[in-house]
Amino acid sequence: MPTRRTVYRGAILDLVKLDDRWEIVEHAPAVAVLAMRDGRVLGVRQHRPAVERDTWELPAGLIDPGETPHEAAARELAEEAKLGGRLRPLVTMYSSPGFTDERVTLFEATELEPADGALDEHEELVVEWRRPHDVWEAAARGDLATSGPTLVGVRHAMAALDRGAPAADGDAPPPSERSQAEDDA
Repeated sequence: MPTRRTVYRGAILDLVKLDDRWEIVEHAPAVAVLAMRDGRVLGVRQHRPAVERDTWELPAGLIDPGETPHEAAARELAEEAKLGGRLRPLVTMYSSPGFTDERVTLFEATELEPADGALDEHEELVVEWRRPHDVWEAAARGDLATSGPTLVGVRHAMAALDRGAPAADGDAPPPSERSQAEDDA
């Protein structure tokens, strides 16, 4: 059994030292939500002090105590985008397992509809719909700061659009957003 010493206890994370060797960040679990409409992905632009940049990310947030991942995803989508819908879990991932136990569950939202929600008092963000291929290319160039769960969601959206599948909201992707190979077929 490893020796365990808490070095710091915070509101959303604890820093633990294991065997006087490994520094582990124990972090509250989180969710992110992929929503698409008309071949575009919903994201929020906001300033992130940890990276000293504005980022564009899928709606996301922590799972509150006593809340299920599904409930947290519905709450975050309503708070950040004033939307609701049918939620389906896509994947659960560790954000960075080399030093933290934070788990993020990515949901896909379909059948989007208006919903009531209010931002947390400290949040300032702008809702933006972007083409997933544009997001990927901007991130690859280093022009766009984002999160790992956002990129996983964007790749999921790109794959759906590239194979000509309906967008998550039930609309077929516009022809201009299909892959060239598909158009050549």
